[in-house]
Amino acid sequence: MLSLKDILYRDDSLVIICKPAGLLVHPSYIDKSETESAMKQLRDLIGQWVYPVHRLDKATSGVLVFALSSDSAKLVADAFAGREVTKTYLALVRGYAREAEIIDYPLKDIWDKTTDRAKSRNNPAKEAITEYARLATTELPVAVRPHPSARYSLLRVTPHTGRNRQIRRHMKHIFHHLIGDHRYGDGHHNQMLSEQYDCNRMMLHAHTITFKHPVNGQTMTITAPLPADFTDVLDRIGINTQLTE
Repeated sequence: MLSLKDILYRDDSLVIICKPAGLLVHPSYIDKSETESAMKQLRDLIGQWVYPVHRLDKATSGVLVFALSSDSAKLVADAFAGREVTKTYLALVRGYAREAEIIDYPLKDIWDKTTDRAKSRNNPAKEAITEYARLATTELPVAVRPHPSARYSLLRVTPHTGRNRQIRRHMKHIFHHLIGDHRYGDGHHNQMLSEQYDCNRMMLHAHTITFKHPVNGQTMTITAPLPADFTDVLDRIGINTQLTE
């Protein structure tokens, strides 16, 4: 359950939280059996209605922005749509990624019956651009077929567009699958890391967000600290968590 310590910023217009992995942003047909969501828990915590202005996947942790009025929600949502918001993520992927890369590969939207009723299911693929920089690498003396050892990279990732599950799908596209991703990831690595290194979450964290405040226009940057279940995995596999700061 969300608690007051999960609130990173709050004023009369916005409330920004660090969402834990495993919690939906809002109810979704994709996971219709799930009754809890960040929207519901935050509303109950602060005793006020909240308006989500962007999405994080259920399995992703990190910084998540809510507005406290419909007017503020529209202004922030418009900033997202206009690419006036900068987000950075930390991601653990399989293999030794390049030092830096820009992935330019169009993606089709994933249709959600609850939130996308007015949209067509058959829209063409849209522009999708993801940039990353490699922060660290590690090699484990464990065979994961077809290789005699297991190699991993920690990346700082900046999506320049906002397609559904963009980072996860782009990592799959370049064969550096996101660790702990059971839809687009590599099952052999996921299983090994779960069994031998106690990695039981998707290793994607929304680390920072930068945007202009919808009321006063000031540029603000909010950072969500890495949760313990993320840093514990990095420690176990030999990656210095100070590199993420």
